[in-house]
Amino acid sequence: MTAVINATACGLIETARQHPDRIGKVLAGRDGILGALTEDLIDTSLETDADIARLKHTPGGAFGSCRYKLKSLDEHRAQYERLMQVFRAHDIGYFFYNGGNDSMDTAWKVSQLAQRMGFPLVCVGIPKTVDNDLAVTDNCPGFGSVAKYVATSMREAGYDVASMARSSTKIFVLEVMGRHAGWITAACGLAAEAEGEAPHILLFPEIPFDPEAFLARVQTCVERYGYCTVAVSEGLHAADGRLIADMGSQDAFGHAQLGGVGQIIAQLIKDRLGYKYHWALADYLQRSARHLASRTDLEQAYAVGVKAVELALAGRNAVMPAIRRLADDPYAWEVTVADLGEVANVEKKMPREFITPDGFHITGACRRYLQPLIVGEAFPPFRQGLPDYVRLRNQSVVRKLGEFAV
Repeated sequence: MTAVINATACGLIETARQHPDRIGKVLAGRDGILGALTEDLIDTSLETDADIARLKHTPGGAFGSCRYKLKSLDEHRAQYERLMQVFRAHDIGYFFYNGGNDSMDTAWKVSQLAQRMGFPLVCVGIPKTVDNDLAVTDNCPGFGSVAKYVATSMREAGYDVASMARSSTKIFVLEVMGRHAGWITAACGLAAEAEGEAPHILLFPEIPFDPEAFLARVQTCVERYGYCTVAVSEGLHAADGRLIADMGSQDAFGHAQLGGVGQIIAQLIKDRLGYKYHWALADYLQRSARHLASRTDLEQAYAVGVKAVELALAGRNAVMPAIRRLADDPYAWEVTVADLGEVANVEKKMPREFITPDGFHITGACRRYLQPLIVGEAFPPFRQGLPDYVRLRNQSVVRKLGEFAV
């Protein structure tokens, strides 16, 4: 999920409605690929133009989502064949799949099977992930808004901690998302524009955690500034590769289930240095904060939805709209095209030159990359003091096939 994921759906549906001679209607899989497998398809043509337009201001997946990965064709061939059956039954000629690394892998596999089976299907992946770790595209829709949120939160928390540091809390730790790539952690660093401003320390998954060096830096910050603020990625790991917050369980994609590294880091400081602390877990708040979305991010999310339809109508199979940066200042960008085969399962991590030599903060190059992505405000409409979001009817089409277990 991202704060602007529905803006992509809005761009796609609005563009599709401009081509009634080529696209009869757009069907959405309820809960993503699971809806396609179980033939639980939502008829978006029953939604008004006004409600579709309101998607642009609404967070969360309007049609649901899932944590479900299709495995190889050999392992799950029955599932891929089921998809083809559903597509045939409902006369589906275009398959759009919005998501991150695993979703682009799914779109790629579906495109390959359709070709192998001789089924006339055009598959277009659409980039979306707060992790900002998709290859080829300069940045990922959804990241700019989460970056704006965590940088804002860190700046505000920094002011709060500084006000009480002399007599109370001296340490604040914010845990953010990022399993292998520290883009969101880096974004927290945007809040520090001058010496001594929060955050003082950033802990990236790209840099093995060194407890002694970290504690020494914390001590220095407290002595110099009176307090210390830390942003830490959920994927922080030790020198031996062990995840600091590995809970021992796995998610639906086989990834280690993480959680609580912020508390672990805060408690380490308390145990070794004795400072009183507070820690926070941004969790779903960081990716659903539509009230603080980046205008740049919103515009890009909408644009890739529009481009996806244009590519499909042009017969461009197994591709993904990608953002190309043309200039940093003034910021300029365009939407280009990437091959899904070059994107699927390729993880883009933070370049080492974006992290300071000591491993604890971002460089000027990183700031130049990140800054344009959070620029601009795109407030949703408010009603009685709260954001006014839309809930669609989400009426399913009539099933034509039998049940299918997933």
